[in-house]
Amino acid sequence: MPVKPETIQTRSGRVVELPTEEEDARITAGIAADQDTQELDEAWFSRARPAQDVLPPQVYEGLVALQRGRGERGPQKAPTKVATTIRLSPEVSAAFRATGPGWQTRIDEALKDWLRTHKPA
Repeated sequence: MPVKPETIQTRSGRVVELPTEEEDARITAGIAADQDTQELDEAWFSRARPAQDVLPPQVYEGLVALQRGRGERGPQKAPTKVATTIRLSPEVSAAFRATGPGWQTRIDEALKDWLRTHKPA
């Protein structure tokens, strides 16, 4: 009888299937057989230095500039949406929120669908 895979759920809600013991053993064997990989041991970490100490200043500053705070969005290719505040009835809000992450996008799609069938005044 096949063993049901174990899963975990990430903070974003994504479900990730963990490898079985056999799959994990094959992955580990593949890593060990790869000549380009090495185990990072205490000796390696004792020689490690902070990026600021080993990278050229411009490269390091560029990497620091890429860092974002938690919940902070990165640059968008094109601003595709406008931030706004609307008041919804409790039943509409509850129904869309009950559909899970992405509920605001689904409200946007519902409004676009309405616009396709109605002429705004």
